[in-house]
Amino acid sequence: MNIVEISKARYTTKHYDKSKIISATELEQLLTVLRNSPSSVNSQPWHFFVVDNEAAREKILPAIADFNRPRVTDSSHTIVFCVKTPLDEAHLQNLLAQEDRDGRFPSADLKEAQDKGRHYFVGLNSTTPEAQFAWESKQAYIALGQLLFAAAAIGIDSTAIEGYDSAKMDEILGLKTQGLRSIAIVTLGYRDPKDGNAHRPKSRLPNEQIFTFL
Repeated sequence: MNIVEISKARYTTKHYDKSKIISATELEQLLTVLRNSPSSVNSQPWHFFVVDNEAAREKILPAIADFNRPRVTDSSHTIVFCVKTPLDEAHLQNLLAQEDRDGRFPSADLKEAQDKGRHYFVGLNSTTPEAQFAWESKQAYIALGQLLFAAAAIGIDSTAIEGYDSAKMDEILGLKTQGLRSIAIVTLGYRDPKDGNAHRPKSRLPNEQIFTFL
Protein backbone atom coordinates (compact mmCIF):
# COMPACT_ATOMS: atom_id res chain seq x y z
CA MET A 1 0.00 0.00 0.00
CA ASN A 2 1.08 3.58 -0.57
CA ILE A 3 0.83 6.15 2.23
CA VAL A 4 -2.65 7.30 1.23
CA GLU A 5 -3.97 3.73 1.23
CA ILE A 6 -2.37 3.14 4.64
CA SER A 7 -4.01 6.27 6.05
CA LYS A 8 -7.38 5.11 4.75
CA ALA A 9 -6.99 1.55 6.03
CA ARG A 10 -5.80 2.46 9.54
CA TYR A 11 -8.56 2.69 12.11
CA THR A 12 -9.06 2.56 15.88
CA THR A 13 -9.42 -1.10 16.77
CA LYS A 14 -12.18 -1.83 19.26
CA HIS A 15 -11.87 -5.63 19.46
CA TYR A 16 -8.73 -7.75 19.11
CA ASP A 17 -8.15 -11.39 18.27
CA LYS A 18 -6.38 -12.60 21.42
CA SER A 19 -4.95 -15.65 19.64
CA LYS A 20 -2.76 -13.57 17.32
CA ILE A 21 0.61 -12.32 18.57
CA ILE A 22 2.96 -9.77 17.01
CA SER A 23 6.23 -11.41 15.99
CA ALA A 24 9.51 -10.42 17.66
CA THR A 25 10.74 -9.06 14.33
CA GLU A 26 7.70 -6.83 13.84
CA LEU A 27 7.85 -5.62 17.43
CA GLU A 28 11.49 -4.68 16.99
CA GLN A 29 10.54 -2.68 13.89
CA LEU A 30 7.89 -0.75 15.83
CA LEU A 31 10.20 -0.06 18.75
CA THR A 32 12.81 1.19 16.29
CA VAL A 33 10.23 3.58 14.85
CA LEU A 34 9.57 4.89 18.37
CA ARG A 35 13.30 5.29 18.99
CA ASN A 36 13.74 7.17 15.71
CA SER A 37 10.77 9.49 16.23
CA PRO A 38 11.48 13.21 15.86
CA SER A 39 11.30 15.63 18.78
CA SER A 40 11.96 19.33 19.24
CA VAL A 41 15.73 19.98 19.48
CA ASN A 42 16.13 16.18 19.64
CA SER A 43 14.97 16.37 23.26
CA GLN A 44 13.72 12.75 23.29
CA PRO A 45 11.84 13.39 26.55
CA TRP A 46 10.16 9.99 26.60
CA HIS A 47 10.26 6.50 28.03
CA PHE A 48 8.10 3.57 26.90
CA PHE A 49 6.92 0.62 28.98
CA VAL A 50 6.22 -2.45 26.85
CA VAL A 51 3.57 -4.85 28.17
CA ASP A 52 3.91 -8.25 26.49
CA ASN A 53 2.76 -10.87 29.00
CA GLU A 54 -0.27 -11.74 31.13
CA ALA A 55 1.35 -10.78 34.44
CA ALA A 56 2.18 -7.31 33.15
CA ARG A 57 -1.33 -6.87 31.71
CA GLU A 58 -2.88 -7.78 35.04
CA LYS A 59 -0.52 -5.39 36.79
CA ILE A 60 -1.62 -2.32 34.81
CA LEU A 61 -5.28 -3.32 34.41
CA PRO A 62 -6.51 -1.52 37.59
CA ALA A 63 -5.49 1.77 35.94
CA ILE A 64 -7.44 1.10 32.75
CA ALA A 65 -11.01 2.35 32.35
CA ASP A 66 -13.51 -0.52 32.28
CA PHE A 67 -14.51 0.04 28.66
CA ASN A 68 -10.87 -0.09 27.53
CA ARG A 69 -9.81 -3.18 29.48
CA PRO A 70 -10.61 -5.69 26.69
CA ARG A 71 -8.25 -3.75 24.40
CA VAL A 72 -5.44 -4.37 26.86
CA THR A 73 -6.31 -7.97 27.75
CA ASP A 74 -6.98 -9.11 24.17
CA SER A 75 -4.30 -7.23 22.22
CA SER A 76 -0.83 -8.62 21.63
CA HIS A 77 1.10 -5.73 23.19
CA THR A 78 0.43 -2.56 25.14
CA ILE A 79 2.83 0.38 25.27
CA VAL A 80 2.62 2.99 28.02
CA PHE A 81 3.95 6.38 26.88
CA CYS A 82 5.72 8.42 29.57
CA VAL A 83 7.67 11.67 29.74
CA LYS A 84 10.40 12.80 32.06
CA THR A 85 9.57 14.98 35.06
CA PRO A 86 11.58 17.04 35.19
CA LEU A 87 13.51 17.23 31.94
CA ASP A 88 16.71 17.81 33.87
CA GLU A 89 20.32 18.69 33.15
CA ALA A 90 21.44 15.09 33.47
CA HIS A 91 19.15 14.14 30.56
CA LEU A 92 20.35 17.06 28.44
CA GLN A 93 23.98 16.12 29.00
CA ASN A 94 23.21 12.47 28.22
CA LEU A 95 21.67 13.55 24.92
CA LEU A 96 24.68 15.68 24.04
CA ALA A 97 27.09 12.86 24.83
CA GLN A 98 25.08 10.42 22.70
CA GLU A 99 24.97 12.84 19.78
CA ASP A 100 28.75 13.20 20.10
CA ARG A 101 29.25 9.42 20.09
CA ASP A 102 26.98 9.15 17.04
CA GLY A 103 29.14 11.61 15.09
CA ARG A 104 26.70 14.52 15.02
CA PHE A 105 29.38 17.17 15.61
CA PRO A 106 32.10 17.71 13.01
CA SER A 107 33.43 20.54 15.19
CA ALA A 108 33.39 21.70 18.81
CA ASP A 109 31.50 24.82 17.73
CA LEU A 110 28.60 22.76 16.41
CA LYS A 111 28.46 20.78 19.64
CA GLU A 112 28.35 23.98 21.69
CA ALA A 113 25.67 25.45 19.42
CA GLN A 114 23.51 22.35 19.77
CA ASP A 115 23.84 22.41 23.54
CA LYS A 116 22.98 26.11 23.79
CA GLY A 117 20.08 25.83 21.36
CA ARG A 118 18.55 22.89 23.19
CA HIS A 119 18.89 24.61 26.55
CA TYR A 120 17.22 27.69 25.10
CA PHE A 121 14.15 25.85 23.81
CA VAL A 122 13.83 23.62 26.86
CA GLY A 123 14.00 26.73 29.04
CA LEU A 124 11.49 28.55 26.86
CA ASN A 125 9.00 25.75 27.40
CA SER A 126 9.76 25.17 31.09
CA THR A 127 8.47 28.33 32.74
CA THR A 128 6.47 26.08 35.06
CA PRO A 129 6.48 22.29 35.64
CA GLU A 130 3.06 22.19 33.97
CA ALA A 131 4.37 24.02 30.89
CA GLN A 132 7.30 21.64 30.61
CA PHE A 133 5.02 18.61 30.96
CA ALA A 134 2.72 19.95 28.23
CA TRP A 135 5.67 20.56 25.88
CA GLU A 136 7.12 17.12 26.51
CA SER A 137 3.72 15.54 25.95
CA LYS A 138 3.54 17.19 22.52
CA GLN A 139 6.83 15.55 21.61
CA ALA A 140 5.63 12.16 22.83
CA TYR A 141 2.45 12.46 20.77
CA ILE A 142 4.61 12.84 17.67
CA ALA A 143 6.08 9.44 18.52
CA LEU A 144 2.58 8.08 19.13
CA GLY A 145 1.47 9.16 15.65
CA GLN A 146 4.57 7.61 14.11
CA LEU A 147 3.80 4.32 15.86
CA LEU A 148 0.17 4.20 14.70
CA PHE A 149 1.14 4.79 11.08
CA ALA A 150 4.07 2.37 11.17
CA ALA A 151 1.89 -0.35 12.67
CA ALA A 152 -0.69 0.08 9.92
CA ALA A 153 2.06 -0.03 7.29
CA ILE A 154 3.01 -3.56 8.35
CA GLY A 155 -0.54 -4.81 8.87
CA ILE A 156 -0.77 -4.39 12.64
CA ASP A 157 -3.87 -2.86 14.22
CA SER A 158 -3.76 -0.32 17.03
CA THR A 159 -5.71 1.74 19.53
CA ALA A 160 -4.54 4.98 21.11
CA ILE A 161 -5.96 5.19 24.63
CA GLU A 162 -6.37 8.14 26.97
CA GLY A 163 -9.17 6.40 28.88
CA TYR A 164 -7.13 5.39 31.89
CA ASP A 165 -6.27 6.71 35.35
CA SER A 166 -2.84 8.30 34.90
CA ALA A 167 -2.26 8.76 38.63
CA LYS A 168 -3.03 5.09 39.23
CA MET A 169 -0.79 4.00 36.35
CA ASP A 170 2.04 6.15 37.69
CA GLU A 171 1.60 4.53 41.09
CA ILE A 172 1.51 0.97 39.71
CA LEU A 173 4.69 1.49 37.67
CA GLY A 174 6.44 3.53 40.36
CA LEU A 175 6.95 6.35 37.90
CA LYS A 176 7.43 9.18 40.39
CA THR A 177 10.62 7.64 41.77
CA GLN A 178 11.84 7.23 38.18
CA GLY A 179 11.16 10.86 37.29
CA LEU A 180 8.40 9.94 34.85
CA ARG A 181 4.68 10.54 34.22
CA SER A 182 2.42 8.53 31.93
CA ILE A 183 0.50 10.38 29.22
CA ALA A 184 -1.13 7.78 26.95
CA ILE A 185 -1.34 4.10 26.04
CA VAL A 186 -1.28 2.30 22.70
CA THR A 187 -2.48 -1.28 22.24
CA LEU A 188 -1.19 -3.29 19.29
CA GLY A 189 -2.34 -6.53 17.73
CA TYR A 190 -4.75 -7.94 15.18
CA ARG A 191 -8.42 -7.12 14.85
CA ASP A 192 -11.18 -9.55 15.67
CA PRO A 193 -13.01 -10.32 12.38
CA LYS A 194 -16.22 -9.21 14.10
CA ASP A 195 -14.86 -5.79 15.07
CA GLY A 196 -17.61 -3.52 13.80
CA ASN A 197 -15.39 -0.45 13.64
CA ALA A 198 -13.30 -2.13 10.95
CA HIS A 199 -16.27 -2.16 8.58
CA ARG A 200 -17.57 1.35 9.10
CA PRO A 201 -16.57 4.01 6.57
CA LYS A 202 -13.93 6.49 7.67
CA SER A 203 -15.38 9.95 8.36
CA ARG A 204 -13.28 13.09 7.90
CA LEU A 205 -14.12 16.71 7.14
CA PRO A 206 -13.73 17.66 3.46
CA ASN A 207 -10.54 19.26 2.16
CA GLU A 208 -12.09 22.69 1.71
CA GLN A 209 -12.86 22.85 5.43
CA ILE A 210 -9.42 21.95 6.69
CA PHE A 211 -6.92 23.24 4.11
CA THR A 212 -6.18 26.85 3.22
CA PHE A 213 -3.58 27.53 0.54
CA LEU A 214 -1.85 30.86 1.07
